[in-house]
Amino acid sequence: MKRALLFTLICFVLHLVYAQYERPALLPFPQKVEWKDGFVNLTSATLSVSDSLMKMVHQQFNELGCTIAQKSDMHLEIKMGEALKDVPLNQDEAYYLTINATNISIQAVTKTGVYRALQTLNQLVVKQGGELIAPNCHIVDWPAFKIRGFMHDVGRSYIPVEELKKQIALLSQFKINVFHWHLTEDIAWRLESKVFPQLNNSSNFERQAGKYYTFEEAKDLVKFCQEHHVLLIPEIDMPGHSVAFTRALGHDMQSPEGMKLLKQLMDEVCVVFADVPYLHIGTDEVKFTNPDFVPEMVAYIRDKGKKVISWNPGWHYQAGEIDMIQMWSSRGQLHQGIPAIDSRLHYINHFDTFADNIALYHSNVAGVSECSADVAGSIVAIWNDRFVDETKQVIAQNGFYPAMLALAESTWQGGRDKYFYEQGTLLGAVNSEEFNAFKDFEERMLHFKKNVFNEEPFAYVKQTNVKWRITDAFPNKGNLSLAFPPEEKLQKSYVYRDNVYSTHEATGAGIYLRHVWGTLIPGFYANPQPNHTAYAYTWVYSPIQQEAGIYVRFQNYGRSEKDLPPPQGKWDYKESRIWLNDKHIQPPVWENTHAVKSNEISLRNENWEGRPPIQVQLNKGWNKLLLKLPIGEFTSPEVRLVKWMFNAVLVTTDGHQALDNIVYSPDKDFKTVEYER
Repeated sequence: MKRALLFTLICFVLHLVYAQYERPALLPFPQKVEWKDGFVNLTSATLSVSDSLMKMVHQQFNELGCTIAQKSDMHLEIKMGEALKDVPLNQDEAYYLTINATNISIQAVTKTGVYRALQTLNQLVVKQGGELIAPNCHIVDWPAFKIRGFMHDVGRSYIPVEELKKQIALLSQFKINVFHWHLTEDIAWRLESKVFPQLNNSSNFERQAGKYYTFEEAKDLVKFCQEHHVLLIPEIDMPGHSVAFTRALGHDMQSPEGMKLLKQLMDEVCVVFADVPYLHIGTDEVKFTNPDFVPEMVAYIRDKGKKVISWNPGWHYQAGEIDMIQMWSSRGQLHQGIPAIDSRLHYINHFDTFADNIALYHSNVAGVSECSADVAGSIVAIWNDRFVDETKQVIAQNGFYPAMLALAESTWQGGRDKYFYEQGTLLGAVNSEEFNAFKDFEERMLHFKKNVFNEEPFAYVKQTNVKWRITDAFPNKGNLSLAFPPEEKLQKSYVYRDNVYSTHEATGAGIYLRHVWGTLIPGFYANPQPNHTAYAYTWVYSPIQQEAGIYVRFQNYGRSEKDLPPPQGKWDYKESRIWLNDKHIQPPVWENTHAVKSNEISLRNENWEGRPPIQVQLNKGWNKLLLKLPIGEFTSPEVRLVKWMFNAVLVTTDGHQALDNIVYSPDKDFKTVEYER
């Protein structure tokens, strides 16, 4: 009788748990998901897998917090080797995952496919009521693109090995599968050399002297990547970006003596990276003085069993002369018969955390929706020409993790119609298919910000609820301090000097009126002109009087620019302003005050990602938020790439998340409802 009552009680408790269960967040979202009725309890599981997979599976279940029991009603079954039906491409990473009342079944062609399935399983399992439960489902999944990766320019900004490992481990959970390690630059040679130890002598470093990676660290990182089914691509840049080589060894790479020394280095490098298939050789941004240099170095490295990757634009190859190209600028082009990695507009050192993330999410790769013989995938790159002295700030100010999750989703799913050029950075109309797709992604991304990246720099906050009206631009004739009618009264249109100036709706915490790359990327204005002033406004409804933070920016300071900091007491050199309830929000005290441009003066609090939010107070009811957005010329003596843009979003006082009990409505058409904090 007691056992029957206990069983009934357990069933009742589980019923309550399951009743509250919501389907878990998945990122990247699988290609095909068939949700079934019911849930399974995975608190204990029996393993039924081959010895070669036991370590991987044990580790995964330990991370889930599951107890591995030898006897249980729940079994894990893994089959490997046979091709998967209904999978059109990239079988080596594809998998089936089925969960039902008594069985978890994974079927894949390779260990990598099993690993990808286990990452999805990890996201499916939810802890509720002390139990580990997962929904019954059947998933058929594969990546649209073979290469989904990230690059760190450690030549310019050294990043500790443990930090790299952490990033690789975290991002492998989201099926990122490539780490591109840019090891050498004009500034420093970051890989140990026993043949030429002078390369690592502190006197030959121009930044972060003496910080480089030992052979053992490099080999260990290769092994770590392999354990997480991530391909490591080391890069030794040649013959450009090689001043560190010339400084230490006394010879230009393209000279006969330089080539001789470089080949000795390649002997060493290929031993260190014996367990990786590719070596990247650069070849970008250089004048070729020796026409034999690139063909001879490619042949030499290939003879050592390595496949070779080269930047494009760079050396001109024909099919068969190189194994892969990596497009690095808008001039990069596909070459028939040579697989390409697309990094053209994926330089996140120029990115805004909000607007460009929208573009990255919606963009296809090299103009195609899935990989082909000529398109392998995409790598997001961070180039820190400008010194950023804390690794945490490298990650935060580049919006690294939000960008990587956007890339993880878009390159795994594929199917995007437009490239960055066409797509632009704006959200579509509210409730359009495009808008709802990004909103769904944003919700899943913020779930993982809270549950996976909670200890990491992750500046992105919710922006799909941030709504504006933006005016047509008023001509200011170069006088950026001129005031225009929106400063007197907010309305949907204005008559100024016999011309009508309308307002238009926009959504998001980051809006480019003109993109950093100009009209190459669509911004808010179809034909932005210099010497104009725009205004953006909204009303913010707060159910109570409350303290809040606000993130504000009118110039995204790129991590590849020598730009001067803003003048004290001003937001920028453009006379940008922001008012809350007609009170001017003052800029922070700028930590940098230098007047001479230098890449070696670290960015401080110029970007909002590098400072706490400004503290403001919201009144109960409607609050008026107005931004003045003047622009002179699109370049200036102080700032090379003048960005006509703004960031503005209300957040919690600590800045960790968007303020979630407010409503943005530029037309004040929100119907008041009861709120609970």
